[in-house]
This record gives sequence, structure tokens and C-alpha cells, in this order.
Amino acid sequence: MEFTYKDNGNNNGAFEYEVNGERLAEITWVLRDGVMVMDHTYVSNELRGQGVAKKLLDEAANYARENNFKMKALCSYVVSSFDNSDSYDDVKV
Repeated sequence: MEFTYKDNGNNNGAFEYEVNGERLAEITWVLRDGVMVMDHTYVSNELRGQGVAKKLLDEAANYARENNFKMKALCSYVVSSFDNSDSYDDVKV
């Protein structure tokens, strides 16, 4: 599964997974002063239970690391992941 980075303008970014033009999964953020404010995670019903949300978050975390950004969790999935795993400690605010 490959995710595509998308710059949505106005400091809004995302990683998306699309099949035949249909968005099946995404994680989005707003970049503010070097902090990716993680505001939304979506996984379609057909992909749920396959670890896709974690893969999206891992992709976003790697993007943050590569660009020396931090991440702030607003989305409930990201909040839960940050609370339950220390693998994001280096990027979370």
C-alpha cells in the first residue's frame, strides 16, 4: 500500500490512499510554526481492521522526522496512538 503526499495549500497537508480516484484513507494536518497539528484520520469501511490508520500515522511521523517538524494530536486516533505508544515520543509535542 502506497500513500501519496498532498499539499492542500494554506499549510494543509495530507497523506492519502486512493484507488481508481476514490480516496479510501487519509491523515491530514495543518502546519503551524514547525508543528503538524494532526486534525483528521479516515479509513474506509473496506480497509478498517487492517492497520491502515497506523500506517498513515507512521508515514506522517516519518515525514515529520525528515523535515524536523513536531506533531500535535487533535484527532482522536492520533491522541490515542500517542498515549499508547512511545514510538512517537521524538515527534510529539
